[in-house]
Amino acid sequence: MPRHSATESVTMTESNRRGRPATLTLERLADAGIKIGLPNITMVAIAAELGVSQVALYKHVSGLDALKTLVAEEIFLRWLLPIPRRGDRADLKAYLTPFSLSMWNLVEAHAGIAPYMLRRDMITEKMMAKIAAHQRLVADAFGITMRQSTWLLFTIAYHCVAIADTVLPNSEPEAPETTSSDVPSHSPIDADHVQGVDALIIGALAMLDTI
Repeated sequence: MPRHSATESVTMTESNRRGRPATLTLERLADAGIKIGLPNITMVAIAAELGVSQVALYKHVSGLDALKTLVAEEIFLRWLLPIPRRGDRADLKAYLTPFSLSMWNLVEAHAGIAPYMLRRDMITEKMMAKIAAHQRLVADAFGITMRQSTWLLFTIAYHCVAIADTVLPNSEPEAPETTSSDVPSHSPIDADHVQGVDALIIGALAMLDTI
């Protein structure tokens, strides 16, 4: 599993370009992977997209699993989570609705991302850092403990990601443009599952003081 920043770079010569050697960054690898889509990533496809040899790719990632992890990590790091505003428990419930929608939309926009959100052995350190920072924001905004925030957000995110991955079509529509820190504009949670998500939120909040 790679532990590099997507801004770290290496240089190489692209086989189909003339002139100065082009700079290949991990960000470019991630961009190519996002364009192709996680389920469709192969070393051959990435090499073709970037105009480089497969051998060159192996100089910068150890293999296909590492490449997919890099792409999944960058997808999550770029995803805009809704920013919590200070409030009380009622406001916390209101916040969890757009948060659950954000998790649903993440899975809808990026087929194949779910295992990297659900399996602890597939979540990278940089992803964990973003998750922890978000949990801290929620804890501070609504006056709950970090332990409560961690449990609450994990519970909501885990179930929303798992449900979305199960019921959504296995396709990857073009990711929407995001220009603010609000929830990205996308389709709503399927109407058949709205009540279930709401019940999940209500039940989790009812248990919060036991955490």
